[in-house]
Amino acid sequence: MGDTLEFSDIYQEVKGSWNDGRLRFGRQSVVYKSSKTGKVDSIPAAELSQAQWRRVCLGQGIKLTTSTGHIYKYDGFRDTDFEKISEYFKAHYKVELSEKELCVKGWNWGTTKFSGPLLSFEVSDSPAFEIPLASVSQCATGKNEVTLEFHQNDEAEVSLMEVRFYVPPGDTVFRDRVLSKADVIQATGDAVCIFKELQCLTPRGRYDIRIYPSFLHLHGKTFDYKIPYTTVLRLFLLPHKDQRQMFFMISLDPPIKQGQTRYHFLILLFSKEEDLSLSLNMTEEEVEKRYGGKLSKNMSGSLYEMVGRVMKALVNKKITVPGNFLGHSGTQCITCSYKASSGLLYPLERGFVYIHKPPVHLRFEEVSCVNFARGTTTTRSFDFEIETKQGTQFTFSSIEREEYGKLFDFVTAKKLSIKNRGFKESKPVYDMLEDSDEDQHDAYLERMKEEGKIREEANDSDDSDGESDESFNPGEEEDDIAEEYDSKASASDSSAEGGDSDREKKKRPAKKAKVVKERKPRKKKPKDSGAPKRPMSAYFLWLNASRESIKAEHPGISITEISKRAGEMEGEREIPVLQLSSSHPSLLSFFCSPFH
Repeated sequence: MGDTLEFSDIYQEVKGSWNDGRLRFGRQSVVYKSSKTGKVDSIPAAELSQAQWRRVCLGQGIKLTTSTGHIYKYDGFRDTDFEKISEYFKAHYKVELSEKELCVKGWNWGTTKFSGPLLSFEVSDSPAFEIPLASVSQCATGKNEVTLEFHQNDEAEVSLMEVRFYVPPGDTVFRDRVLSKADVIQATGDAVCIFKELQCLTPRGRYDIRIYPSFLHLHGKTFDYKIPYTTVLRLFLLPHKDQRQMFFMISLDPPIKQGQTRYHFLILLFSKEEDLSLSLNMTEEEVEKRYGGKLSKNMSGSLYEMVGRVMKALVNKKITVPGNFLGHSGTQCITCSYKASSGLLYPLERGFVYIHKPPVHLRFEEVSCVNFARGTTTTRSFDFEIETKQGTQFTFSSIEREEYGKLFDFVTAKKLSIKNRGFKESKPVYDMLEDSDEDQHDAYLERMKEEGKIREEANDSDDSDGESDESFNPGEEEDDIAEEYDSKASASDSSAEGGDSDREKKKRPAKKAKVVKERKPRKKKPKDSGAPKRPMSAYFLWLNASRESIKAEHPGISITEISKRAGEMEGEREIPVLQLSSSHPSLLSFFCSPFH
């Protein structure tokens, strides 16, 4: 058996949501690393006191209990993993991995047991369900019941809001034991220290920050936030590009909420010139006992240094600062744009950070590949694309082309996969950016060249119709002009000129006669005698009926006179009008409709 056992696709339940990661059993510790957040939980092997193997919803699971009272649960094991994990625990941890059956009867009465930060509801000495008391946000009592409310996780598809337990009237022991381990944020006592009117970029505004032993309280004009230190993942201290300001960024999981908006990062902006003298609301002995020399009762220095020092001591996490990267301008960041906003990209030793709208933190271990692309709007910049293993792509655009060499060397040194490196037949992005000013396409110049070619071709065609350039002789032309105005010029010169004009006429090519195409006469279709005839109009029907009466009134009238008389009678004839009475309203409305 090896020194370590490692399992992938192991899940940890966090407030109703399953987060996958990797679990490793080592001689010195048990380490679990979340694939989503990168958070690492380390359990010293010497603190392991109990281990249980049980059947859960995602296969088989392990429940680990430490001597300090902490409980860790991991799911996603296979049935065949039990034997090797059990042997490893016996050999290295001296702990027996016992099997535990859960109760599935569905009863709603039983016995409650408190085991460290866990509340277990048991039926017939078998646990039916367990409640992590750290997930309890509020505990309220009624006449004969106790209501437990829970913190909500936005990433959980279904969330448990509350659970109610029946207790005897007047019994407060159950409530007190729940509140002793619950994650109920209450501002009891005085704050360790207070920072007044700090400029906050995310969420935007100015806030008073009150530092308590277990949480951070942001008090603004409109909103208040209480941030437990257990939700803080990382701390960043980053210099602004102008070298006069500093960013202090706090990564949070779960994020703080403001309506429907979620803030995964808390970003503060400080001026380097702003100093502060800070006095903690504790005695020297209490400060030394609680923080072990990390803080002192009275401190002074730059404001951002005081905030970072206090946060580092209370959260107990390291502060991440930029590494050895230096851009073209000599700063540790690169100016770029992400989505619709301009910001700063910081290449760090273990990832990239973009500030500030919206803030982005990408760890190298979750990056699949990067890509250098030519800018879409101008040739003086390029785009830097980062694709994660989950398929999400982040594009940082409008980066100055002078930053290409520095950024490319940094990515190569960190051994990140470059997507467009394998295309040998194409020119590198940097080369294309270098000669972009020389080879840039000028549409106006190309159009003028085309117009010049067309004009030259037109002039050539006109010259071919008349005299050619070779027949033009300036010396001969001057001689002709001198002879014309010479007094001794003879009449024969005119005949010579006439002969010259005849020769010129002979040299000119004869114009081609236009060929007029004869139009073919249209063939008329033969008339079908059997085809139906068009119906007579109302006038001709009336004329046929009135023809005999007209002949009787005017004996001997001709055919043309009959037509003329019929036209006069048609103009004098009165058209009958249909009279409708109100006794037929439906018929009246039909004829009065605008469509009739």
